[in-house]
Amino acid sequence: MAVRPVVIWPDPRLREPIRKVERIDDAVRALYQDLTDTMFAENGLGIAALQLGDPTAMFLVEAKLAGRGENELPVAFINPEVLWTSEETEETEEGCLSFPEIYIKVDRPLRAKVRALDLEGNTFELEGEGLLARCLLHEYDHLSGKLLVDFAGPLKRQMIKKKLQRRQREDAAEEAV
Repeated sequence: MAVRPVVIWPDPRLREPIRKVERIDDAVRALYQDLTDTMFAENGLGIAALQLGDPTAMFLVEAKLAGRGENELPVAFINPEVLWTSEETEETEEGCLSFPEIYIKVDRPLRAKVRALDLEGNTFELEGEGLLARCLLHEYDHLSGKLLVDFAGPLKRQMIKKKLQRRQREDAAEEAV
């Protein structure tokens, strides 16, 4: 399919309400392929549909991180729900494709369990800890309207906004040349 541009904050599409998937059809499979291509092109561990400007309730996680084979395609989480998270947490820096070159310390549960549909419409559950749990919760946050910047204080949020706006202006100027 295609590598699509990642939506960069403060673009309002990142806060759009999501649409649950009623039927897994060719459009959902095409979105999966675009998400896969874009995630690989951007060297991401995960990506949510909202990051491509699509409000579909779906995100992907890199196969190896999800405990699958190294050469397998990313795992699709369609209409995901978080079943539980551990009380034990860990604070670690996180990045996000929608916040290029920005890292924020985020305190997240050490373990999490998510239920979702796969591309065949089968329900599955995945439990993870450490980086996998962090990735699952980060991508789920996108579908809940919560973004990386929401973990920053007001001053840092303003600094991030100015940095990303400056970067967008520079990128636009380069494209104009």
